[in-house]
Amino acid sequence: MSKHAPMGLPGDAELRLIRIYRKVVECGGFSAAEVELGISRAAISMAMKDLETRLGLRLCQRGRGGFALTDEGAEVYQASLQLLAAMEGFRTRVNGLHAWLKGELNIGITDNLVSMPEMHITHALSALKDRGPEVRINIRMIPPSEIERGVLDGRLHAGVVPALKTLPGLTYLPLYEETSRLYCAAGHPLFLADPITAEQLAEHDAVVPAYAQSPTIKAQHEWLNPTASATDREGVAFLILSRRFIGYLPTHYAERWVLSRQMKALNPEAWHYVTRYSAITRKSGPPNLVLEAYLEELNHLISGHSRAR
Repeated sequence: MSKHAPMGLPGDAELRLIRIYRKVVECGGFSAAEVELGISRAAISMAMKDLETRLGLRLCQRGRGGFALTDEGAEVYQASLQLLAAMEGFRTRVNGLHAWLKGELNIGITDNLVSMPEMHITHALSALKDRGPEVRINIRMIPPSEIERGVLDGRLHAGVVPALKTLPGLTYLPLYEETSRLYCAAGHPLFLADPITAEQLAEHDAVVPAYAQSPTIKAQHEWLNPTASATDREGVAFLILSRRFIGYLPTHYAERWVLSRQMKALNPEAWHYVTRYSAITRKSGPPNLVLEAYLEELNHLISGHSRAR
């Protein structure tokens, strides 16, 4: 594009276009963004052309070859995340000057924790809404590494991740201990076998996690024959239920299939491990009454659960 004058501070019109652009990038194209944005593909296309004209940059390639960001488009996307996060931080801080809770709480959560029996996250969110009915809650189900990055750069106010490592810029609040066991499905050769040796396990195909694990957890997979992998626990469950694979699942997540006799834990006393989960927040973050209220409710629930043990 031709030489363009430096851009001034974005106004409401530019912010609207930037929000549309962010959603298009996160959806991977115009068509997928239609449903999320609630506007037509033609309107999205016009908005993208308008934003490119205002910025003087070509942001993306679109056409028969599909949707793809240009180098400049990728830079603008990252800048848009910082801009919108800073605006939300400003709004949350100003709203914190009032006596009531108002603003957003953006949380990143690791997949398949909703069936944890303690339900600390769910109950804390409910209590937060009691204290601030106008609080808007946004949950993103994403991998732990993305949650950590989101909390560190301010896109997320809090996250829930497995406590595999600690990063210096984050504060950790212990939440859960999750037990996982080795399962097979009804119809698998090991379903009726008892007892089962490690050598027998190695004779059968296994699905292993493609996400980070602690050395202790990795050791539990050493006896397995890894012929498949999955990026989340739902993917592991899919393959186990195919009756062709064995694999580890959290007990609370597998319970529905165990109760219906579709799955069985193999040598549960021997083949199991524990994963600890923590709520994370950024150290020395800006004042945020919504986040503080949520953490207060979490701490209250955790303390009550500990006393009840």
